[in-house]
Amino acid sequence: MLDPILLFFILGFVASLFKSDLKIPPEIYDLLSILLLLAIGMKGGIEIAKQSSSDLLPQVSITLLIGFLIPVLLYPILKFLGKFKREDAASIAAHYGSVSVGTFAVAIAYMESNNISYDSHMAIFVVVLEIPAIIVGILLAKGIQKDMPWAKIGHEVFLGKGILLLVGGLLIGWAAGPEGLKKIAPLFIDLFPGILALFLLEMGLITAKQLGGLKQHGLFLVLFGILTPILLGFVGVSIGLAMGLSIGGATIFGVLAASASYIAVPAAMRISVPSADPTLSLSASLGITFPFNVIVGIPLYYNFANVLS
Repeated sequence: MLDPILLFFILGFVASLFKSDLKIPPEIYDLLSILLLLAIGMKGGIEIAKQSSSDLLPQVSITLLIGFLIPVLLYPILKFLGKFKREDAASIAAHYGSVSVGTFAVAIAYMESNNISYDSHMAIFVVVLEIPAIIVGILLAKGIQKDMPWAKIGHEVFLGKGILLLVGGLLIGWAAGPEGLKKIAPLFIDLFPGILALFLLEMGLITAKQLGGLKQHGLFLVLFGILTPILLGFVGVSIGLAMGLSIGGATIFGVLAASASYIAVPAAMRISVPSADPTLSLSASLGITFPFNVIVGIPLYYNFANVLS
């Protein structure tokens, strides 16, 4: 039986595919995003307070390195096998080097609904993985230029909604602790599955609209959007286990490695590499990889973790 949360995504996808007039007002979607990001951050912040910095530093360093390496490794595949122009290859590679907060939220819900324990400080890895891929993607697309608007790019990356709310949530959870958060737990913790379900309903509506970008590079993008997360998910799970994470934690680390950004990276690429076609990146990351991960990928990576452990 499919998780009801995933059925909300399928409902939105089917509704959009058949041209339904179902819509979630932008203001409601923004509110759902804010609640989701803050809830994830606060959950992680509570657990980070329990961790020793000496334990976290090696894991954060490895995660940062992975964020730099993934776009570097994917770029030549996209450039030479996919026949994408330089800017598009760099942009797609950056999307896959970064991370999907929505996929991470579904992975957390999957773990909790199946009573699978996981390392609760995983939220910090979401923040770490958002940034390096953007930098690498810009450098791959344009090289090092004197007139690069780094201040504007940095503002978009570090003060964009995704990073700001995640980091803010982490700090709030760390500072307040579980006792301090009891007052707001009914909204951010108890209602988390319902908030995620409505968020995925909207994601289903959006995902179906991205399929139009598959016309020119359709077959390659479909194969890339499915095979890449499988490979990166396997590698991510392997690295997670090697870092000492639990089976659940390694699964989520695999999910992070396998997911692709559709919020932070598109915004940064729009500023720094305006010549890149955003429909190609979003068609792959949101149209193919996101639904693959939330429906097939997460249980697949959990199986990887069980086999490899």
